[in-house]
This record gives sequence, structure tokens and C-alpha cells, in this order.
Amino acid sequence: MTVKVRFAPSPTGKLHVGNVRTALVNWLFAKGQGGKFVLRIDDTDLARSTPAFEQGIEDDLTWLGLVWDERYNQSKRFDRYEEAAARLKASGRLYPCYETSDELDRRRKVQLSRGLPPIYDRASLDLTEAEKAVYEAEGRKPHWRFKLEGRRVAWEDLSRGHAEVDTASMSDPVLIREDGLFLYTLPSVVDDIDMAITHVIRGEDHVTNTGAQIEIFEALGGPVPGFAHMPLLVGSDGQALSKRLGSLSIADMRDQGYEPIAITSHLGRIGTSDPLEVAASVEALGESFAFAKMGRSPARYDTADLDRLNAQALHVMDYATVQRRLAEIDADLGETVWNAVRGNLQTFADVVEMAKIVRGPVTPVIEDEAFAAAALNVLPETVDETLWSTWTAAVKEATGAKGKALFMPLRLMITGQSHGPDMATLAPLIGRERIAQRLRGETA
Repeated sequence: MTVKVRFAPSPTGKLHVGNVRTALVNWLFAKGQGGKFVLRIDDTDLARSTPAFEQGIEDDLTWLGLVWDERYNQSKRFDRYEEAAARLKASGRLYPCYETSDELDRRRKVQLSRGLPPIYDRASLDLTEAEKAVYEAEGRKPHWRFKLEGRRVAWEDLSRGHAEVDTASMSDPVLIREDGLFLYTLPSVVDDIDMAITHVIRGEDHVTNTGAQIEIFEALGGPVPGFAHMPLLVGSDGQALSKRLGSLSIADMRDQGYEPIAITSHLGRIGTSDPLEVAASVEALGESFAFAKMGRSPARYDTADLDRLNAQALHVMDYATVQRRLAEIDADLGETVWNAVRGNLQTFADVVEMAKIVRGPVTPVIEDEAFAAAALNVLPETVDETLWSTWTAAVKEATGAKGKALFMPLRLMITGQSHGPDMATLAPLIGRERIAQRLRGETA
């Protein structure tokens, strides 16, 4: 069996870390098994779906390296959903209901007041054709519910182990709204059958839904896929992250300077037994992925961890990988400079300021003019890899300064900063002329 999974986002907003974690785990599982990853756009809600959000989904996944093998739009498959609905109606598994939202809400409140579970009582199953005609004459349009069998539905969950859901404890799910709009469940099951999806991987908040969906798979005569329900994300404080996901869109994170491999390494390894380190590539993540490594506790999403991984990714990035990007921001000063400054980067954009240290302009920070003059007086004429060590030894002899009192004033005068890349590497790159200008207090 060739593993085949799907990611089915709705183009009604930006992708956020919760969406992308689901997409990523699907992709990692498929690629680790030599399988296929399907992108299926859930655009059945034509009023809320937009081409801009659809394009944004594609752009975000491509940027993250999560390239799909097949792609579909559910809005082009309404005929298949109509066919499936007709089959379920004919078999008596899909039935019309005429209650309004207010009527259903009142019934639920009555049931709760009596200590009963607030599930649908299937009153519409007892309606006569005449009663249905009366409702329709009033202008009511039916919504359509799937009649559950009311039994224990069991499966072996790749993430949770043995799982069971008693569909007798559930309301018959609505599959078609009053306005004729298909809700998520029926199109999803029909597509999974038609597209030969072997595994459905999603968050654990869908566990209960799985019992009903398995019954729909069986009612349509399709093979039931395997399931994996992952623990959900929580924030660093342990609180649910769902309410804050809007501020964690992938597009915004890209604009903030996060590297794709930092995001995928973070989302792919939190909540697992793997060390939270940046991966060599998203493909390497797939090779090491296994549901057995995934814990049962919620995965803790901490921006501080992401920041650390982002810096780690930049610190090991080779010049060939970044050369084009450096040129785009006019910060390409060659491989030697990149290798010298990359260890101090938190985001790629930081390289612009690092490049200024080498080529200027830098406004020197001079706290002791006499010290600056003494340092200038012993600045070697020859510029080579020994410049820094030779010069600092000479300054130490001329001024008596040592340790931090020696090195910090020189760094401040030459770079304008109290910290940064190794000065032994930087000094020859800056060159004698610029160093001399800065020691004289000139912006250079």
C-alpha cells in the first residue's frame, strides 16, 4: 500500500501555526513512508472563500518546502457530493429535518434541565409527508442529518493507540445545511474515498467526529482509512493556543524574519522525544519522523524556542545558500564576511547591520580620546590575519590596558557596538584606512 495523506485547508484566512503543524505532520509521515501528500482546498463555502487566501496557502506551503503531489478544489466536485447524498438518502441514512436553530436550542435546554444528554431526538424521523409539506409551505427548508447506528466504533489510532467512540451518545450530524451548503464532513469522506487517502492525520479535537465519519465511510461502501489524532498546541504558559493563532500566521512570521526550516523544525519536534534542534532539511525531518515519538500531552509552543532555532539555522547556513538573498538586500560582501557575521545573527535581516561594520558607515563610540590616539599611533601598517593580535598587544604595551578595559573600547570605536562578531576576523576585513578614520572619531 502506498501511503497517501491530505491537507484540506479552507481559503477563508491565512495559514497559522496550528494549520501548518497539521500539514507538516501529514507531509512528514507521507515522505517518511515514501508516500504522497495531497493538497485539497476546502472551498465549498463559496461566499467566504477567496482566491487571495487560496494563493496564500500555496505560497506558504511552498515557502516551507511542503510541496504537494496532487491538488484539488472541492468547489469543483459538487456533483460527486450530490451523488453521495442521493445514495445516503435512498438508503435512509440521510434524512430531512425542519427544526429551526431556536427550536433546537430550546430542546437542548429542556434535556439538560432533566439531566439528559443534549443530543438530537430524531423527531423528524417521525414526520409524515403531510407534515413535511406543511413545513415547506411555511417556507422552511430542511437540513439533512446522517442517521448514526448508535454503536461503539473502534480503531487503532497511530498517535493515541486503541480508540473507541460510542455514536449512541452523539447527535446525528448535519451534513447539508438549509441553504444546500455541504458541511465539511460529507465532502471530506467522499474525497478521501475518491482520492484513495490511506491515513487521516489531524488534531485530537476531531476524535469524536471520527466515529461518525467511519460510519459514513462504511455507508458509502468506501475503505476506512487509518487515523492519527495529535495532541493540540498550547502556549508557553500551558494555556490553549487556539485563541491566539490569528497572530501566528505563517505570512506574518515570514515577514518577521523567521526561516522556514526553523518553523518546520519547531513544529515538527515539539511534543516529541526528539531534541528540539534545527534539522538539516525538511526532508531530514521526514526521515526521522515517527508517531511513536509523539507524546500524549499537549505540545508546548514557545516563541523563545523558535527564536533559538531560527538563530541556530542561520549560524550554520553556508554562503552558497544565502548568496542570492544577500545580493537582494545589498549585503553581499563575500563568503569570508558571511562566515564572520552569521554566528551573531538572530534573523537574516540582521546581516544588513553586520555588513555596515565592514563597509560602513559606522559612528564610532569614543569614551577616552587619549586611549583612541594611543591606539591609532600603534596601528600596524600591514593588514593581514594577525592584525588584531599584533595591534592589541601594541595597545596594551602603550596604555597598560588589559582584558575588558583593552578590548571593549577598541570594539566600540571600530564597530560602534558593545558586542558582535570576532574582532580578529573583522579587523582585516574592515581595513586599516577605515579603522584609522574611526579611531579619529570620523563616521566611516
